[in-house]
Amino acid sequence: MPRSAPNASFREAASMAQTRPQSHVVLPAAAEARAPAPVTVLAVDDQAIFRRALRELIDATPGFRQVGEAESGAEALEQVARLHPDLVLLDVRMPGMDGIETAQRLEEQDPDAVVVLVSLDPLPDVAGVAGVPNIRKQALSTKALAELWATYRPAGDAARR
Repeated sequence: MPRSAPNASFREAASMAQTRPQSHVVLPAAAEARAPAPVTVLAVDDQAIFRRALRELIDATPGFRQVGEAESGAEALEQVARLHPDLVLLDVRMPGMDGIETAQRLEEQDPDAVVVLVSLDPLPDVAGVAGVPNIRKQALSTKALAELWATYRPAGDAARR
């Protein structure tokens, strides 16, 4: 009787259990249970092409998962209230409520969310005054995203990423 792939994996794990002490056996389900929860991200940009680029970047970054997107500051406030993301990537220049005003409101609404302003252009001086981390869109990469989280994540969240 041929062995199926799931049975082969189980049998391999069972075989390893016979040759190793019990404390060293790690089954896939047990490994998943100990894996840290992914960093949840909301992408906010008024341009669909940049929201798609952010989605692809987040998908390509291990340990990160996009939970939503918004195309305006007002929509970002609604999404954050509903989704409670860990990280908000927020375009600076948007019609209506811009990214800087949105970031200030998000700080009041959900102080645990890490908000990062993103822009194609050098950021205005007021962005630094607001105390919000920022990055140029051209500099965004999987490494930069992980470094932003490592630098600005809440102090009690050191276990993730």
